[in-house]
Amino acid sequence: MSLILTRDAERFQVPERLPVLPLRDVVLFPYVVMPLIIGRSQSLAAVDAAANDGNVVLLVAQRNADQQDPAAADLFRIGVVARLMQVVRLPNGTTKILVEGIARARVTRYATSAGTLRATIAPEPFVDEKEPADQSALGRRVLSLFEEYVSLHRRIPPEVVTLVQATASEERQACAVSAHLAVRHDVRQTLLEAPNLPALLSQLAQLLAAEIEILRLERKIEDDVRGSLFQNQREFYLQEQLKAIHRELGQEDDDFGDLEAAIEKKGLPDIVKARAHRELRKLRRMSPLSPEATVARNFVDWVLALPWTERTDDALDVARARVILDEDHYGLVEVKERILDYIAVLSLVGKLEGPILCLVGPPGVGKTSLGRSVARALGRRFARMSLGGVRDEAEIRGHRRTYIGSMPGRVIQAMRRAEVVNPVLLLDEIDKLGQDYRGDPASALLEVLDPEQNRTFSDHYLEVDYDLSHVLFITTANSLSTIPEPLRDRMEIIRLPGYLDLEKQAIARQFLIPKQLRQNGLDPASVTFEQPAVSDIIHRYTREAGVRDLERRIARIGRKLARRRAEPVTAASASDPNERSSTEATPAPAKRSRAKKAQQPSAPQPAATPAEGTTVTSENLRALLGVAPYDPADMSLEDKVGVATGLAYTSVGGETLEIEVAVVRGRGKVQLTGTLGDVMKESASAALSYARSRAAALGIDRDFHRSRDLHVHIPDGATPKDGPSAGIAIATAVISALTGLPVRGNTAMTGEITLRGRVLPIGGLKEKSVAAHRNGIAHVIIPFGNARELEELPEEVRAAVQFHPVRTMDEVMALVIPGVVATAPEMPITAPNVGVSAPTTH
Repeated sequence: MSLILTRDAERFQVPERLPVLPLRDVVLFPYVVMPLIIGRSQSLAAVDAAANDGNVVLLVAQRNADQQDPAAADLFRIGVVARLMQVVRLPNGTTKILVEGIARARVTRYATSAGTLRATIAPEPFVDEKEPADQSALGRRVLSLFEEYVSLHRRIPPEVVTLVQATASEERQACAVSAHLAVRHDVRQTLLEAPNLPALLSQLAQLLAAEIEILRLERKIEDDVRGSLFQNQREFYLQEQLKAIHRELGQEDDDFGDLEAAIEKKGLPDIVKARAHRELRKLRRMSPLSPEATVARNFVDWVLALPWTERTDDALDVARARVILDEDHYGLVEVKERILDYIAVLSLVGKLEGPILCLVGPPGVGKTSLGRSVARALGRRFARMSLGGVRDEAEIRGHRRTYIGSMPGRVIQAMRRAEVVNPVLLLDEIDKLGQDYRGDPASALLEVLDPEQNRTFSDHYLEVDYDLSHVLFITTANSLSTIPEPLRDRMEIIRLPGYLDLEKQAIARQFLIPKQLRQNGLDPASVTFEQPAVSDIIHRYTREAGVRDLERRIARIGRKLARRRAEPVTAASASDPNERSSTEATPAPAKRSRAKKAQQPSAPQPAATPAEGTTVTSENLRALLGVAPYDPADMSLEDKVGVATGLAYTSVGGETLEIEVAVVRGRGKVQLTGTLGDVMKESASAALSYARSRAAALGIDRDFHRSRDLHVHIPDGATPKDGPSAGIAIATAVISALTGLPVRGNTAMTGEITLRGRVLPIGGLKEKSVAAHRNGIAHVIIPFGNARELEELPEEVRAAVQFHPVRTMDEVMALVIPGVVATAPEMPITAPNVGVSAPTTH
């Protein structure tokens, strides 16, 4: 069966059932010619079916454009019968067709036939229902609005209006206008489904009026933006004219006048003042919008912000300074004496040019906080500059002003924060400086820390000399090994070996406990720490040279006690055995030696605790801190075969090392384990060579290196170890294992060994001695060349530990393995003469 479709005076005979071509995001109107690209298999089948049946196809829009294979329910019911005017097969498998809309049609039924979706259609023409005059007026209104719409829309060529106006019928005009509207496809479908021609024209009028309003608003926004740009150009032009008028009248800009007055008032050096005026003159000639103007203004601001002559008056009272240093820090006698010497010389001379102080010690001994105390004792301002992880030289010397976002280096920034030319400037973690392709910051510090050069320090940003000679520089480090030798040569090294147990107890009672209790909202007078409890915290819950971990443990106790105070009191908590009556007596701190009393103020006795107070005892420490991670009994002092105790110096302080040697049958293989460095491996090789060379005198089988395997192990294998100072300890353990004779367990040793059995000096004696004392070692064997350093050891260490200076391994054997060397001379336990006096080792 066929249908007759009319379009103006034309009549088209088409089949009643047509193949359906679904459209995505496209709606075709009658009278409109449109190219389409077809690629889906269903669409290609519809084109093929239409080509075989009169070249007529039904174009229907999809409800959802994302649907790849639409069914009948996914398609609208109103579509357009179109004629295939051209079909072109493309190489990529798609097909390009040119279609012309014939007439509107309604789908009465969808059905699939031979794999092709077909639709039974009925004609759906646009009917004229209004009077011709009314409909004509409505058509003219649409044409007028469409003309304005095209004039505002940038993507529709103006020729479209002429083509639409040239059409004969109002229906053709309405369809042409609908096809050229830049709206969504669902809005186009609504226009296509208009019940009659007047309704279509009315909808077009409303839609065009709304779109025109939106386009007008967009045009207004564009005009405003363009006007703003024009206004900025106009203002710049007027500002330039105003500057010219001011120059002609002899008047200057107020801002520039203020800057010039500030430069004159600042009291700058002549060279710096001339440079500031030159930059200000350049700034006057520049446009405010120029990037160079911002650079010049920032330079002038930095020059005015830096201190050039401003300084604070030094407090040169030595007695007051001693009181302040003792209030803030316990111990650190050598550092305090050096600071007091500085203050004394400053009070007599008025100026002191000397080496830079470098405080070297393990973490937590108070190096950083000591800088603040020095500033307070001198009455100077304090500034801190952290150098950890700094890898760029520009961090020290600054960036040149040719770079965007450039700024001075950290030294100049610290001086700006200090606001005076004579602050105390702390360079923290100087041993953590890095180095890469951007330069070496350690080399840049050579000028900063050299008293002969820092009076003319040059920052790349300022490009003028800045005087740093009035600054008191203090640096801190954990280890000297990573500091370059030229930089180390410019500093006076002061070692902080770590605190002894008595010092830790005094620091805990005088500083840490009151501080942490206050920070946790507790009154220090309401909490009592018994002496055994403090001792247990030090020995069983910490193992460090400083007091940082000790402070964390005390802080944890403070939080626990604060929680108990804050929680409601229950019957269970009332009977808690951890809470003891405050009426129990608190033992007094242990007495310090006479020398320590002379150097430090006596530790205050804990105040009496009120009735509702809390007492921390050894019994309730576990409830407050958990299981103790350390056991003092872990350090065995028993005599053992093949085990010797060595001493090591690390970045976290001194440590004791148990060196174990096992001898088994084999072929002379030597195995070294425990993450040993190259230097320590070489020391082990030297120790084995010494044992072989002295085998007869030591009572060892001459051929042990052929029939025995040796395994040298240093526990705590995850920690890297290196250095030559364990040489005599390794040799002692090897000889003990080969002879079967035990080594004295209460004796530790340190010293480098040679192939001839000589014992050479080592470094870090103070830290190693403190570690031996901390671990209960009674005897320490040291190289004879280090005997002169015994005077510098803390008095508590010298009183508790006996030191034995030795020259050779035979002397070591006589002390730790008696009888193994029959010809060894008896070694006295007194130190040799050092200087004028001969200090005695106990």
